[in-house]
Amino acid sequence: MTDAADEIARLRAALAAADTRAAAAEAELAQARAVASTSEAMIAALKLEIALLRRDKYGHGAERTARLIDQLELQLEELVADAAVDTARAGQAAGQTTKVAGFERRRPVKKPFPEHLPRERVVVEAPTTCSCCGADRIVKMGEDITETLEVIPRQWKVIQTVREKFTCRVCEKISQPPAPFHPVPRGWAGPSLLAMIVFEKYGQHQPLNRQAERYAREGVELSLSTLADQVGAVAALLEPLRALIEAHVLAAGRLHGDDTTVPLLARGGTKTARLWTYVRDDRPFSGAAPPAVVFKFSRDRGGEHPAAHLKGWQDILQADAYAGYNQLYQGDRKPGPVLPALCRVDGVVAEPRPSQIRTCGFPASGSSWTSFAQARLH
Repeated sequence: MTDAADEIARLRAALAAADTRAAAAEAELAQARAVASTSEAMIAALKLEIALLRRDKYGHGAERTARLIDQLELQLEELVADAAVDTARAGQAAGQTTKVAGFERRRPVKKPFPEHLPRERVVVEAPTTCSCCGADRIVKMGEDITETLEVIPRQWKVIQTVREKFTCRVCEKISQPPAPFHPVPRGWAGPSLLAMIVFEKYGQHQPLNRQAERYAREGVELSLSTLADQVGAVAALLEPLRALIEAHVLAAGRLHGDDTTVPLLARGGTKTARLWTYVRDDRPFSGAAPPAVVFKFSRDRGGEHPAAHLKGWQDILQADAYAGYNQLYQGDRKPGPVLPALCRVDGVVAEPRPSQIRTCGFPASGSSWTSFAQARLH
């Protein structure tokens, strides 16, 4: 009995050591990714600076130079945002282990908030008694001011959160309220400003360089790198919410899938990328679950993308007859084939292509195919 207990203890210790090594390896990998993405962002920033210096030295020149600078600014925007995401993940991974130091990325230099912006003092309620001994003989000895840049639609302001310091005349203990909460750790931007920046970029399709120009015209200078850093931090902050939405969508018994083209700015010009859409909407089937949609991006329309998006999902998919979905319908797929419902075009159920008939076992054509599709729908 003693030998068995010793063996169990030894195995538990070995498992704990393995978990520690795995956590350390993940933290080191996250740190390496943060260093690599930061280096790429730094290289892009230097390329943009060189292009601007050449334009200042040799003149504006042809329109191609302006397009090149716009392209470099957009690339820098994406790289800085990715670097902020990787840095946040590296910090989270380092916090789970004591053997790997967190990665501190060199952040863009932020200018002081403009003096012409109105300051709104929000004084945190001071204590009436000493937090240490409970005595009421406390006097103010100073204050700390935390400035948060916030925005009211088309009106900028800086919120000064004042944290007064008090010292006890009895025990000489110094008391002060805690620092204010920021959505982004050690952040300077308020939640409304973060929401506006992200919505303008993804909801209104306004690149960060355009936003920076508009903000400068309103009297607030925020560089492209500063804005991109905040976008990356918000992306990391919203990752749990995105995962919950995707889990809700993939928990459905039926999905509607489709893809559309989106322009992708790339070196040498604009390329055609794809935005994949997976919709959960049970309302036509008297379902009580709220509708939701998940978007996935890819640089091309390869069939491996929907296969990766719906990996592990096995139910009814309503989509067009695009051959890229064939991998989902194959009988040897794990955990099982997806049941195709396909879609209607002008009231007629879209028939599968010959390749789908061969690989997926669909009925050949005609009324047998229509009956097959309708059976899958219900």
